[in-house]
Amino acid sequence: MNEHLLYALWKNFLGNAPEWYKRTLVAFLVINPIALYFLGPFVTGWLFIAEFIFTLALALRCYPLQPGGLLAIQAVLLGMTSPEMVYQETINNFEVILLLMFMVAGIYFMKELLLFVFTRILLNVRSKIRLSLLFSLVAAVLSAFLDALTVTAVLISVGVGFYAVYHKVASGQKHHSGGHDHSVDDAVQEQHREELDQFRAFLRSLLMHGVVGTALGGVSTMVGEPQNLLIAKVAGWSFIEFALIMAPVSMPALVAGLATCAALEATGKFGYGASLPENVRHELEEYQKEQEGLRNARSNGRLLVQALVALILALALAFHWAAVGLVGLMVIVLLTAFNGVIEEHQLGKAFEEALPFTSLLVVFFAIVAMIHDQHLFTPVIDAVLSMQPEVRPSMFFLANGILSMISDNVFVATVYINEVKAALDSGAITRPEFDQLAIAINTGTNLPSVATPNGQAAFLFLLTSGLAPLIRLSYGRMVIMALPYTVVLGGVGLACVALFI
Repeated sequence: MNEHLLYALWKNFLGNAPEWYKRTLVAFLVINPIALYFLGPFVTGWLFIAEFIFTLALALRCYPLQPGGLLAIQAVLLGMTSPEMVYQETINNFEVILLLMFMVAGIYFMKELLLFVFTRILLNVRSKIRLSLLFSLVAAVLSAFLDALTVTAVLISVGVGFYAVYHKVASGQKHHSGGHDHSVDDAVQEQHREELDQFRAFLRSLLMHGVVGTALGGVSTMVGEPQNLLIAKVAGWSFIEFALIMAPVSMPALVAGLATCAALEATGKFGYGASLPENVRHELEEYQKEQEGLRNARSNGRLLVQALVALILALALAFHWAAVGLVGLMVIVLLTAFNGVIEEHQLGKAFEEALPFTSLLVVFFAIVAMIHDQHLFTPVIDAVLSMQPEVRPSMFFLANGILSMISDNVFVATVYINEVKAALDSGAITRPEFDQLAIAINTGTNLPSVATPNGQAAFLFLLTSGLAPLIRLSYGRMVIMALPYTVVLGGVGLACVALFI
């Protein structure tokens, strides 16, 4: 009986995560107190960081909240940090938590308008290069004012919708064709397979251009990515200040990113270049006409309200009327009140996307609290700060970029901006030097991090969505498709930081 219970407890631990993953995490939890006793808190602190990065790098095996949370709890229990310090780090970054809680949920109620816009773009633009550029540019603009995760959710919704429509139509045609002539049957099925493969390649390339667009736009404003808001808060920059300060790097990166998008579609390299099959386009257009025919005064009214609230949102962010999270709460109230969403369970769905990541962010802050208490990054920061002032921004860009590729850009930015702020407070650097390093940290964590799904939350969101297996988008394929963007954005970003900052 006891053996059965122990086996059941082990099977329940981390659920369907691979056995080797579970054993590795248990090994971490056993090794850490031994390392603390024999090697001291500094070495053990770095061991905790490596283990936490491991959980982020393997986010597809197990969501990092649970294994990362266990490590954070152990760090507190071992005295590597304190509950008070974790609470203080959380309070210091409360504005970021408000953003994730309310802004993402607010945009959830604007999806109908965003889907409407992307649908029109997809069907009305026949050139694949122009379509890819528009998807990337619209995603960039939306991410600059909204949130990359929410924009990616819209892209996923569009992809799932169109895939479902074509699959339904193709299945119906296959059913109709069945019956008498097997050779005709086989030919029709082969045609459907070829069209489906081409359609999958078309959607893959379009969605990758779109999520890269969220990175291009996300780097440029304080609300584009969670760490941007954190950096802006530490630096004391407003929405417009942040955009202007980042422009010498973010604008050339945007141009380079769009040029890369066009070049990839023109050459067809790295998995790009597939066009929308004509049969698929025809079926999707017919479906769109059918949906337009179902539109009535109430649905048009909802679109009008969402457009007006989108305008209010843009103005509120541009003029910094309130904390970004509170603006998001205002958006929720306006959209739900004027579009008739008044039941509690209808509201609850809007918060499902953001709260797991919000919880993970608080676990980040526990690890950051440990880093502060044990002064783990002090030697690294001191080494960079001891260099000549003209090379510091470039070195920070490279360090943040490489770490973001293998871990997570929010985590890396949180650690580095706090250490640089401590250097400013201690008088080790001047305010202009702090501003330069803050720019390098923000751009370094946003641009090269497109290399892997671990680095960008929007990429990970797409990879773990229900759409990814439908369009055959694997981890390896995503890395390959992101490679040219990684090289271009990393290179242009580094050059701009070196030349202009």
